[in-house]
Amino acid sequence: MDSGNEAIDILVTNVVATFTTQCPLILRTIALNGFNVIYKREAGQVQMKLRKPKITASIWSSGKVMCTGARSEDESKRGARRVARCLQKLGFNVRFSAFKVVNVLAVCYMPFAINLIDFTKNNFPNVSYEPELHPSATYRNKKIKATVQVFSTGSITITGPNVKNVVKGVEKVYPLLFQCKTPLRK
Repeated sequence: MDSGNEAIDILVTNVVATFTTQCPLILRTIALNGFNVIYKREAGQVQMKLRKPKITASIWSSGKVMCTGARSEDESKRGARRVARCLQKLGFNVRFSAFKVVNVLAVCYMPFAINLIDFTKNNFPNVSYEPELHPSATYRNKKIKATVQVFSTGSITITGPNVKNVVKGVEKVYPLLFQCKTPLRK
């Protein structure tokens, strides 16, 4: 994103995606024969960790799998396919289907600090700020389906259903933040 003469980088830190295997899974078999797995019997799931791409997959006996930790939507899909392949190698009749990115978390740093009280007053219906509970102001916009947490240092955290919505969230909130900027403290 370009803000006049300075570019603002949006760093995606976590992509959460789900898919189904279209077959029931026996968690005990996965725990005993799989690699890099942790059997969490009390939660009714097995966690499988991959190094490339670096993701953690939570696997349930129903065949639902949730992958977290990827840095992009493509990386998430590659990791999900690798998990499905690992389950196939363990003897399950896995069919990779219903892949969906459900949440994206990103961070962004503004080149200025922000007066959160002014930001909250200027954008009241969309912003909530409770300094006793949390140090950030929360900006929500139903049209873009993204939630932006704004810190006084100029750091923002964005969550949304996909990367496109996260970028839209930053584009929408930047002019509002620019109006409430304060000089950075050294």
